[in-house]
Amino acid sequence: MTHGSNPGARAPFLDMLSDEARTAFTQLGSRRRYGARDVLINEGDQAQELVVLHEGLVKVTGQLDGDRVSLMDIRVAGDVVGELAAMDLGTRSATVTACGDVVATVIPGAELSPLLYANPELLLALNRVLCGRMRRSDRRRLEFGEYPVLVRLARVLVELAMSYGRRERNSVRIDVNLTQSEFAALIGSRTNTVHKALTRLREDKLITTGCRQTYVRDLARLRKVARLDVPVA
Repeated sequence: MTHGSNPGARAPFLDMLSDEARTAFTQLGSRRRYGARDVLINEGDQAQELVVLHEGLVKVTGQLDGDRVSLMDIRVAGDVVGELAAMDLGTRSATVTACGDVVATVIPGAELSPLLYANPELLLALNRVLCGRMRRSDRRRLEFGEYPVLVRLARVLVELAMSYGRRERNSVRIDVNLTQSEFAALIGSRTNTVHKALTRLREDKLITTGCRQTYVRDLARLRKVARLDVPVA
């Protein structure tokens, strides 16, 4: 899909870099492999490594009251995780877990800092990543109070389709498998309410779901439900 064709679309970090900067960046750290449910980053840890994703998908979650865990974001190949702790030397603010086979490079802060100081392009790209995530977070908080659940869910589905979707004939397959409770966490709703909203979208033939796969059958109409006015590129 084309990044930037809607307000929620996002370009992976590595795609922001020139060939020269990308080559310099990917020479840092050590390559590692993770399996499904392996933890790349633990919330509360003191480690300052930056993790660059090359293959696979991870989920970013945060601990709420008691044992409750909330899904905060999704990152895919080309993205980075752990950038906050790597740049401000604070503790990890979230847990990052592999959703399948993942290949990543782990870059210690001692290697990262000199390269960032010597290469403003890399520093600017990381700042763009941080600003984009803050902007999405602020937008979602506003949407929680402004829009009903159906609109918020449609917006998340459009964002996933535009950022992580794959075209298949007249549909878009979203290559991010989320449970209804995870959709609920992303839009600040209850699981049973999300279940009803998904049912309505299926009945309106906007999406189909099954075996944890989601297909957007009519992206233009889904965008209308989401109240997004920017046309699909």
